Amino acid sequence: MPTRTILATIGWLLVTALALYILIHIRQVVTWLVVGAFFAVALAPVVGWIQRRVFGGKRRSLATLVVFVVAFLLLAAVITAFAVPLAQEGTKVAGQLPQMIEDARNGRGPVGGLLDRTNALQWVQDNQDKIGKFASGLTTPAAGVLSGLATGVAGFLTVLVLAYLMVLEGPKIVDGTLNLFEPATGERIRRVATDCAKSVTGYLSGNLLISFICGLLTYVVLLICGVPFAGLIALFVGIVDLIPLVGATIGGVVAVLAGFIHSVPAGIAVLIFFVLYQQLENHLLQPLVFARTVKVNPLTVIVAILIGVELLGILGALLAIPVASIVQVILRDVWDHRRGQPKAEPTVGEDRRPALPEHERDDAGIDPAPVAGRGADTPAQSSATGIAAPPRA
Repeated sequence: MPTRTILATIGWLLVTALALYILIHIRQVVTWLVVGAFFAVALAPVVGWIQRRVFGGKRRSLATLVVFVVAFLLLAAVITAFAVPLAQEGTKVAGQLPQMIEDARNGRGPVGGLLDRTNALQWVQDNQDKIGKFASGLTTPAAGVLSGLATGVAGFLTVLVLAYLMVLEGPKIVDGTLNLFEPATGERIRRVATDCAKSVTGYLSGNLLISFICGLLTYVVLLICGVPFAGLIALFVGIVDLIPLVGATIGGVVAVLAGFIHSVPAGIAVLIFFVLYQQLENHLLQPLVFARTVKVNPLTVIVAILIGVELLGILGALLAIPVASIVQVILRDVWDHRRGQPKAEPTVGEDRRPALPEHERDDAGIDPAPVAGRGADTPAQSSATGIAAPPRA
């Protein structure tokens, strides 16, 4: 083997190892970039619409600012709707806490009755020393919790700034990148990128629709059962339901606990509702909605979520479906390109129409070698090659 080949192989291995080393150490930044890119892709169509309709195709910076201000106000409204009632009720609970503890010890009140019925009060009394040691140990990781909270706030602001800059400078970056390629190749890349952006937008809209349905149904059930703070609990359930597969379960635990604190029949009714709704969402609602908005097969949706959770946890669950859709769009474009010329229309969906008709192709009149998708082989060609003629697409 030539020495030059050996040295080139060693060099590529070192470059790969260095790239992996850098990627591992900047994985937090990469995560922020990916999340920011998804938000940018979701908000870019809204910015483009406002830029065209309101500002006549100009002032993209102003259109971007308007969209992000509105999005930030909506987010602040959701947080306020959740935090203000929680703070008010928390103040009331803090004032009533001594009496509630005394009632719980004596087996009175909803909490005391629940503890008495479940024999939890006797267990607490028998394990007071262990519970005291556990409670004292909870103060140790307080600094870690505060550090994690600060990191989360910094990450949110970073993602917000990155998404804003991506939306603002996106058209310039895309045009500059596509100018590096041949016109035909650049147009093909633009078409595929547009399809990928539609997939991400469809995923986000579908996920919001499912969360809205979950929150609305939860509110109705809690309201019928007479559980207090039904709106607050339903809002929490709708927010955590944005996490595929496990989001409804996390919200269901809180709702069921609130139901049992109110009364045993209410807790049983809420538990039955969430057991049924979890199956309905995971196996019917989620696959059907995502199959229509993201154009991904329901089986692919479930498999992608399971793989994403295994690889990246909650973030993997959130990104699994749009990533699967993007991979599907790219593979479909590669398949269409190998069969003939790229389609003029988007390739998202189950549409299996062939490439451009023969009379519209650039190579019309030329008799190329038989290629799948360019028309069926003639019997003579099939007999000459010994291969059966494939059916016409």
